[in-house]
Amino acid sequence: MTKARVNAIFIPADSMFYQYRARLVRLAANTRLPAMWGLRDQAEARGLMAYSSLNDLARRAATYVDKILKGAKPADLPVEQPTKFELVINVKTAKALDLTIPQILLQRADQLLE
Repeated sequence: MTKARVNAIFIPADSMFYQYRARLVRLAANTRLPAMWGLRDQAEARGLMAYSSLNDLARRAATYVDKILKGAKPADLPVEQPTKFELVINVKTAKALDLTIPQILLQRADQLLE
């Protein structure tokens, strides 16, 4: 990515990337590459920001389990999309990367990590 002069990256919440999350966060930080993540814990671990629905999806999964345990057939249950997303911005990482996060984005964030 450094040879291609990539300006920033987005790493989605995916099991393929999750197993390498610590390494990816470290590589992004060491190469000073702004990275947006699909999971909150990457933003907490020096990532620039995360936009995630994982907490909401986990809560919604409990509803599905309840319905299945009460006799519903999984194939009959509707597929749902996330309804709540969380934006977390790591201000400390932004400063380390010498980035200015627009004020409107800071205001819309659910949490700012200092």
